[in-house]
Amino acid sequence: MEFDFSLLLLVAVGFLAGIINTIAGGGSLLTLPLLIFMGLPEAVANGTNRIAIFFQTASSVAGFKSKGITTFPFSIYIGISASMGSLIGAQYAIDIDGETFKKILSVVMIVVVFLIVFKKKHTSLESIAERTTGKHLFVSLLTFFFVGLYGGFLNAGVGFIMLLILPMLNKFTLVKSNATKVTVAFIYTAVALGVFVLNGKVDWKLGLTLAIGNATGAWFASRYSVTKGDQFIRTALFIIVFAMAVKLWFF
Repeated sequence: MEFDFSLLLLVAVGFLAGIINTIAGGGSLLTLPLLIFMGLPEAVANGTNRIAIFFQTASSVAGFKSKGITTFPFSIYIGISASMGSLIGAQYAIDIDGETFKKILSVVMIVVVFLIVFKKKHTSLESIAERTTGKHLFVSLLTFFFVGLYGGFLNAGVGFIMLLILPMLNKFTLVKSNATKVTVAFIYTAVALGVFVLNGKVDWKLGLTLAIGNATGAWFASRYSVTKGDQFIRTALFIIVFAMAVKLWFF
């Protein structure tokens, strides 16, 4: 029986995507084109990619928790809100065409780059009280419903969006924002994956193979990013966003 070496490529790319998704976001820009190149229709590639994201985010949550970084129960509340949006978004994603995917993704990436480059510097968030209750919780629940809506629809680049929202709205450090981000993504991805599965839009063999790489990369990145702290994440975030934006516009 001949071994399919493309599966090794899938694991390798998944490992890199797991690292990228955990410290910033945008790993799906690597995995989705690869799945399509391997012969999957766009909708099936979109659904199959969710298998890897599910295991990746589970691994990330465990990694952050092992380092004592958690925002429970706040992350659960906004995760549930995001999952409601994800349910709707995933339903629309079933029949998405490639051109729509690329156009929406391009706009999101360019907006993220613009916000990162021109964002004003603020006082260190270490000295600012986190905002997770009262009106801030209400606004967060509403905001993350729409985050989930996009996450269920495309998902690619949603990590960037959450890393912009959490420090600005809830005054989380980037380390805590990352921990919250992966928890929220884990919850809404479970719902979105269910929609794709029920509609027969997943390839389990490729999805689970990709998940091996994603989960391993996520575990490594979640622990390493905590050790390096906010400056490491901020630098990595800018580099990855800029590189992905260039890729979208020129390649």
